[in-house]
Amino acid sequence: MNDWTLSGEAALVTGAAAGIGRACVAAFLEKGASVAGLDINPRIAGLFEQREFLGIACDLSDEAAAVAAVRQAAETFGRLDMLVLNAGIFPAGCRIESLSLAEWDRVMRINLDSNLVILREAYPFLKKSPGGGRVVINGSRNAIAPGPGAAAYSTSKAALTQLGRVAALEWAGDGIRVNMIHAHGVFDTDLWTEDVLNARAKHYGMTVEQYKTNNLLKVEITSRDMADMAVAMCGPLFAKITGAQIPMDGGNDRVI
Repeated sequence: MNDWTLSGEAALVTGAAAGIGRACVAAFLEKGASVAGLDINPRIAGLFEQREFLGIACDLSDEAAAVAAVRQAAETFGRLDMLVLNAGIFPAGCRIESLSLAEWDRVMRINLDSNLVILREAYPFLKKSPGGGRVVINGSRNAIAPGPGAAAYSTSKAALTQLGRVAALEWAGDGIRVNMIHAHGVFDTDLWTEDVLNARAKHYGMTVEQYKTNNLLKVEITSRDMADMAVAMCGPLFAKITGAQIPMDGGNDRVI
């Protein structure tokens, strides 16, 4: 199955300016797809100097802006076959007794509500895809095995996972496949600066290398690993799969 391509198809990737999103854009372009990348960072507009790439600066928490971005992507490429819902935020740790409703709402608007809007607006285009529409959702290990101090994030990702499961149920009759990746410990992103990595590793009494590979297989999960899985989920290997939740974590005893 290594010779398959996505040539002639179009994908939309959110949170595309850095980390996992940027890696997804690169991987889809390599497979021959046209790609619209959405991000609040204005640098998205010139991130990839390829005719097949469209960068759209967009605040996904603004419903009107998200709606316009989906329509711009579909109109530019004349179609929309694939979605990678990747945009999200991970706020600073906060226990429930100190969590403000304003912070809770902020996380939900970006991690959950914006994805509902993107899914809703993309649906008419996905159902017209000759090869069947495909949706890949970047979930989180926290959706399955939450940790203390991450109530808003964990809840938003659990709710997003449930939204994806319902979409898989509702859209299967339209030939649209919806699958999810639950990652943990993807450190080559803007969030994980050298200072943050050193601090977290020290907190657990580990070296940075030990912290990065703190899983059952003792491997590091990279943004490109996530991107390759997202592309695979849009290819023939997953042609008969929907509603799947794949852990990309090197093996975690709390998940297994």
